[in-house]
Amino acid sequence: MMRTETYDYVVIGAGTAGCVLAARLSEDPEVRVLLLEAGASEPLDLMAAPPAWPALMGSKADWADRSVPQEGADNMVIPLPRGRALGGSSSINAMTFLRGHRSSYDAWEKAGATGWTYDELLPYFKRSENLTGVPGRDPRYRGMEGPLRVAPAAQPHPLSEAFFEAVREAGHPITEDFTSGVEEAFGWEDLTIVDGRRLDAATAYLRPVLDRPNLTVVTDALAHRLTFDGGRCTGVEYGTGEQPHSALATRETVLTAGALGTTQLLMLSGIGPEDHLREVGVEPRLHLAGVGANLQDHPFTGVVYRSARLVPPSPGNHGEVAGLIRTDPSLDGPDVQLQMVDVPLREDTLPGPEMNQGYMLMAALMRPFSRGTVRLADATPGSALVVDPRYYTDPRDVDALVHGLRVVRAIGETEALADWRDEEALPGAGVEDDEALRAYVRRNIRSYSHYSGTCRMGTDEGAVVDPELRVRGVEGLRVADASVMPTIVSANTNATVYAIAERAAELLRTS
Repeated sequence: MMRTETYDYVVIGAGTAGCVLAARLSEDPEVRVLLLEAGASEPLDLMAAPPAWPALMGSKADWADRSVPQEGADNMVIPLPRGRALGGSSSINAMTFLRGHRSSYDAWEKAGATGWTYDELLPYFKRSENLTGVPGRDPRYRGMEGPLRVAPAAQPHPLSEAFFEAVREAGHPITEDFTSGVEEAFGWEDLTIVDGRRLDAATAYLRPVLDRPNLTVVTDALAHRLTFDGGRCTGVEYGTGEQPHSALATRETVLTAGALGTTQLLMLSGIGPEDHLREVGVEPRLHLAGVGANLQDHPFTGVVYRSARLVPPSPGNHGEVAGLIRTDPSLDGPDVQLQMVDVPLREDTLPGPEMNQGYMLMAALMRPFSRGTVRLADATPGSALVVDPRYYTDPRDVDALVHGLRVVRAIGETEALADWRDEEALPGAGVEDDEALRAYVRRNIRSYSHYSGTCRMGTDEGAVVDPELRVRGVEGLRVADASVMPTIVSANTNATVYAIAERAAELLRTS
């Protein structure tokens, strides 16, 4: 027998956005909030240790999606990690906390997301973060009172220090605050690491308020479908093991399951491209062709070096210094991120140095032209998705990364890195011409796991949500996660998701 309970707000997905929303909405003691999460209530031990994040890929805290074979990347199948736990992907990611360059957000308004420029989103960025005591942080741009303590690496890795000097030697601009989003330069990244431990969204926002009597958190809860009364979303049906449940929302239901999970639940509920829904056995309720379209991600590659001496273990997240460059002067902002990684990261089947015998200078595509899709495999909740990022189907993306490889190669050959550098293992010193480098980019590809855009915000017919994050054509339903980004931002996406959720909480409270 199905159990039914009633709340003011039902929030589905306890990742970064869901933790923020549950904490902020439940600040009002008169409001009852339900937060659902498919993952477990207790974190894995490895989550706390910053350098252990690669071992979380494929763990039980990872949905462990995979792409379809990628035509633009030698038909490879690319692993697509995403978090399945309280804190979501903030519990398994590499703990990098960066804003995109302001041009990324100004582009949202041009795409129809009015009111979402960098300046308009800035108060919500600041609301999430606390940089009290961190030198060089301007309170005009940075927050000092938020739940999330962030700062550069407390114990910088010696390779990161050498890379920072190499960047300076190569003539690139340096900034004191790379996370501010207002400069195109290199600098020390802010990280969500406090006292040597990961600080995820659940730890910063959710766990401190779990004792609120008006907040209910249910874990190991798989959402099956949204429920409706005419044109209004009334809540969700979900399961905990064999037990079915129904939760009713008297005010609003909010989807915060990420660009893949939110898309899946909308489609299972009959909201999406109607032809596809019929193909997989879902009765269409509302034709919204944009659901599952416009998928964007940050693919990356890099130059891998064999080190001249053993690389010491990292106490941090393996990547502490980064920069943004513009590979084409006609672009409105930077499009490639460059970073030092103190392990020889590469596509898993490629040969190269052992873990403590090499390092990588990474080039990540920040403003891809390629667009992909997310589709259902069938009508069963929890089934693996059909994810096609369509990496590199636009040749401009490959050319941008070739440019990035040439820039990091020049940095890698500086005197500042001479004591660490033995030889270039990948792509190899003989790989010089553009065509050979293009082939290498297509072969040595990994996902940065920054899936975005599948329920994009806007005012045109292809938009899924309006600028107040309301699903078009449905009452009582909003989306507040990375899926609403019209275009992906030029940074790791986690800081932006915090800001989206902070703004969504305000929109819900004032509606």
